[in-house]
Amino acid sequence: MFDTDTIHALLRRIADGAISPDAALAELRAAPRSYAELGDFARVDLRRAERTGVPEIIYGAGKTPGQIVAIARRMIEAGLVNIIATRLADDAHRAVLDAFPGARSYDLCRAVRVAPADQLPLPGHVAVVTAGTADLPVAEEVELVCDVLGSHTQRWADIGIACLERTLDALPALRTASVLVCAAGMEAALPSVLAGLLRIPIIAVPVSAGYGVNAGGYNALLSVLGSCVPGVLAVNIDNGVGAAVAAHRIHAAICADAPL
Repeated sequence: MFDTDTIHALLRRIADGAISPDAALAELRAAPRSYAELGDFARVDLRRAERTGVPEIIYGAGKTPGQIVAIARRMIEAGLVNIIATRLADDAHRAVLDAFPGARSYDLCRAVRVAPADQLPLPGHVAVVTAGTADLPVAEEVELVCDVLGSHTQRWADIGIACLERTLDALPALRTASVLVCAAGMEAALPSVLAGLLRIPIIAVPVSAGYGVNAGGYNALLSVLGSCVPGVLAVNIDNGVGAAVAAHRIHAAICADAPL
């Protein structure tokens, strides 16, 4: 599969008469696939970042350690960096760290960053807020993905509304962010409170932390979906990756329109 720049150059060559349409078609047919087949267990998308701006992220749950290592190794062979493997069981976590010296471990969210490479972040930042300490694993996943994509983050942990003073004390700092991601379990009231006090976009991540009635995060999910405050956006339960991608795209759009 050709990227946009290559296709544009090919069309330009046709327009200039440097190549015939039939020859161009032959080049297109001979183009390598955008994915790599790994036995009978994976087809690794190697060019997702070119299409969407977000590389394929290895979801570790349900995969064997060997499968995860093989997928990451194939991505490295393709020249990819900042490969993320998430939701790793203990044995998979150890296997990835052993297989790739220099990989970075993110213990709270059970993730590993393979072939880490620093990049210059966008100006400004994404605020990552948790209602409680139990929500930190999801927050760390948000921070990891934002960092890989190029959005700097600032964390404000444990500012839930059970002590409203700590919520209000954080507001001056939160107002400096371009977008805010709020991870909240229990009844997940914090995203609605923040959306009623701030002008920036609020992305709520309902978290599965909570007592029985929380039902694995469904109570929190219904709370953020049913918010009476206009503008609260919601992703799936514990979906730090989805929240981070959305936050980065909003942040990047704000930076492109009016640099911070």
